[in-house]
Amino acid sequence: MQTKLTLRLEDHLIEQAKVYAAQAGKSVSQVVADYFRLLTSQKPQMVSPSSPITQSLRGLLRESKLDENDYRAYLEEKHR
Repeated sequence: MQTKLTLRLEDHLIEQAKVYAAQAGKSVSQVVADYFRLLTSQKPQMVSPSSPITQSLRGLLRESKLDENDYRAYLEEKHR
């Protein structure tokens, strides 16, 4: 069953949505429905998204033997 939904958006957003929908060969309603499906199909993220650089570094030192004490010793030496 389809139900009508009224959205209140700024004029420029509506125009951008119409252009995007036309380029995608869809109606604005189809674009909104696709977006809502996407939003509800994904798991909510518990942590804030990381930058691409941070993501590329994540887990890099997992196999190393370094720990927090090593880092503290490094900082102490650096700031003498």
